[in-house]
Amino acid sequence: MDKKLLDILVCPLCKSKLTYNKKAGELICKADRLAFPIHDGIPVMLEEEARSLPADEEVE
Repeated sequence: MDKKLLDILVCPLCKSKLTYNKKAGELICKADRLAFPIHDGIPVMLEEEARSLPADEEVE
């Protein structure tokens, strides 16, 4: 994931910063506990495409 792109991307719901989970290939919003997928190097920043992070899943 390009660092410059990661610096400007924010959660489309709450506008907080996102963290990149390289292993899972997702952008994580810690505030909303959502994981946005990355397909072919392109972040999919749609709420309906994001998965909810379970309470027991640790957010890095």
